[in-house]
Amino acid sequence: MHKDFDSIQLHDPAFDATPTRHVSVAYIAMTAVAMVVGAGIFRSPAAIAENAGSAGWLLIAWLCGGAISLVGALCYAELAATFPSAGGDYHFLKTAYGKSLAFLFAWARFAVINTGSIALLGFVLGDYANVIYSLGANGPALYAWIAIVLLTLFNLKGMYTGAAADYGMTGLEVGGLLIIFAGGVILAVQGAPPMTMDPPGAHALPATFGVALLFVLFAFSGWSEVATMSAEVKDAKLGMLKALVIAIITITVLYLMANWALWRGLGMSGLAKSDTPAADLIRLAFGGSASIVTAIAISMATITSINATIVVGARTAYAAAADWPALGILGRWDGTRGIPLRAIIAQSLVSIVLVGFGAYTRQGFQTLIDYTSPVFYLFLTLSGFAVIVLRITHPQVPRPFNVPWYPWLPLVFCAASIFVLWSSVKYVKVGAMVGLAVLGMGALLLIPLVYQARVAARQVTA
Repeated sequence: MHKDFDSIQLHDPAFDATPTRHVSVAYIAMTAVAMVVGAGIFRSPAAIAENAGSAGWLLIAWLCGGAISLVGALCYAELAATFPSAGGDYHFLKTAYGKSLAFLFAWARFAVINTGSIALLGFVLGDYANVIYSLGANGPALYAWIAIVLLTLFNLKGMYTGAAADYGMTGLEVGGLLIIFAGGVILAVQGAPPMTMDPPGAHALPATFGVALLFVLFAFSGWSEVATMSAEVKDAKLGMLKALVIAIITITVLYLMANWALWRGLGMSGLAKSDTPAADLIRLAFGGSASIVTAIAISMATITSINATIVVGARTAYAAAADWPALGILGRWDGTRGIPLRAIIAQSLVSIVLVGFGAYTRQGFQTLIDYTSPVFYLFLTLSGFAVIVLRITHPQVPRPFNVPWYPWLPLVFCAASIFVLWSSVKYVKVGAMVGLAVLGMGALLLIPLVYQARVAARQVTA
């Protein structure tokens, strides 16, 4: 009589190497910062200002985003320390809910979440690179394709051997935000624009504050991806906790600095009406060359985000391949380079296809935001609940770190994730429909995989 296939771990000679604990806390914190600081901070401040209504509520919204992200980081620190794996969320979800749901997450990461993020960041890069040197109407897509290919080749040499370059790129990314802050300081010293009083009633909580918070949480998303490095951090007990807390605090401070500068340089009304607030601020502060300076700053930030997404994204496909024999081609870990080589290549090929999808719709960035968001927040919510599920189902497992004020903090994080999930599907667009349809394709693909796994399980236990 055979065991249930959920409990079977099949050996495959392709899995001839496994991750080793060689990555520092600083490197993981840097990767988290690189994952988050990118498109969101350059696209969302205007919408947040419009819905916040006053400078006070603008900054409170960003503080709330940092606080919610910090609560989520504490949840992920418990999961990562207790159940470390190159699969990150995949392993947490598999342990909490079983292999079938975990496969859907792995499929979502491979076909929607990470690949869609790489593609949409490619469009952000392309939009601004096309300002520096225009390649015509299709320039943003062409730049996106070039960036994905070059950064994939960069990562195929091995993740950690290029740590100096990764630190350097993240430093440039942070430098882009510091340029914005410097522009705000210059304008404040010059007294332009003059300080104005908040409009009447601005101190009351605005009815649209929830909308502002939605855009803030979009700008903070991405830090959870570094859970895929939980099996590689040197400090197995508290390494992920330290890295995530350092990253969230750093990101929150940078965001507050940048948004103070945008408010002080443009004023609330100017910020709310601006389609390109960073460009407008730098133009006011630095003069005629501002468009090029802005394009370079945003390009630096976006290249770093693409690189970080490539680094962490393929690890989920690698982990899933270890559980599903039919996916074995993606499950080879290159011990020399310290990366899942084939999974990185496959991930980039899908990203290239999604750039084509975005170019076809003529609204690349917005289409891919719609494509990724509902699926991303669905699984982020399930990961938050996994903290509670695993406390109940696996109470005997040693926990080097426990989320404080359990279960209230995990529930707060889940509630925030559900709010963003609901908001992302409230006005369904083409991108969201396609993203959910691709997730449904994963459910159909699961049927033959489950059948094959059950057959293999019978053979193992015969």
